[in-house]
Amino acid sequence: MTVTAQTAVVGVTGYAGAELARLLLRHPRLKSTPPVFAGRIDEKDKARGGIPLGEIHPELANNNGTAKLHLQLFSWELLKERGVEVLFLATPHEQSRVWVPEALGRGIRVIDLSGAWRLQEPANRAIYGFEDDGSESARATQTQAVYGMPELHRERIAVARLVANPGCYATSIILALKPLVDAELIDLGHGIVCDAKSGVSGAGKAPTAKTHFMHAADNLSAYAVFTHRHTGELLEQIGLKAEDVVFTPHLLPIPRGILSTIYVKFSEAQTREQIGKAYRDFFRRSPMVRIYDKVLPQIQYSLHSGYADIGFQLSSDGRRAVVVSCLDNLMKGAASQAVQNLNVMQGWGEAEGLE
Repeated sequence: MTVTAQTAVVGVTGYAGAELARLLLRHPRLKSTPPVFAGRIDEKDKARGGIPLGEIHPELANNNGTAKLHLQLFSWELLKERGVEVLFLATPHEQSRVWVPEALGRGIRVIDLSGAWRLQEPANRAIYGFEDDGSESARATQTQAVYGMPELHRERIAVARLVANPGCYATSIILALKPLVDAELIDLGHGIVCDAKSGVSGAGKAPTAKTHFMHAADNLSAYAVFTHRHTGELLEQIGLKAEDVVFTPHLLPIPRGILSTIYVKFSEAQTREQIGKAYRDFFRRSPMVRIYDKVLPQIQYSLHSGYADIGFQLSSDGRRAVVVSCLDNLMKGAASQAVQNLNVMQGWGEAEGLE
């Protein structure tokens, strides 16, 4: 276990990058070693030493001395000069495919928030259309990637060189379903339905025709039916076949947050106590998962927090359940999960800087 670590963040200008910066700047282990922020900047900004972080995200100005921090021009020489040990990439998938092998070759551990290295099965990765997939370099990198969900893989994350941070939808559904599937309670032949809804920030900062105000406001729409990129994560991490589950994402007219409603049928009648025990046993070492007893989770309960909230209702015959899973897509669905992975990699308390 190390006392502190020198981190770097590439992609601080995005929504998840902003949350990541906020968490790292206030992390108790990193007070003396603020992150290096690097990315693309123009010649004018390069001449003044970079872009002040407070200009990019005014809400972070003067937070633990951030007025002195700048977004600098990315270079491997900069990271070496600053002694960077852990690199966070909040970059497009294609950029991560290029930079991760280079970082690993330079001895830098990586937490990648993109989908570049999450999927082990070529059939699942095919949806991304990576041009380098199947190359020797890509294969060598993929074998080092650990799926960054501490609740499932904390022992492997602790020694990993490359952690592939999970998708936001995938996190909400995997955490809700994995305990029940592992306990062999679900009748998979009956099928599982995952009806998930996310705020607009899940689509990223770049505006599109479907995410600008005139389309998203006062609206609710399904999208990427049967084709969403997070589906492969569900199959691989829960241990399902494609015919076992239907996952449909929806766009909510709110800035952030995810609510996944999951419908399951059990092989045998269950009691509330049995289902509750399955969850509590599975998450007994997981400080960032909250199990609700009296009420079902709501998006507002987990907003701006690093928690995943799970609750359920059982039918009167005990054979069916509706599971509700909520999280903040920019936090447990992205930035706070990345920091949770950092904590595990460094041997720190898993919830440090997050509760």
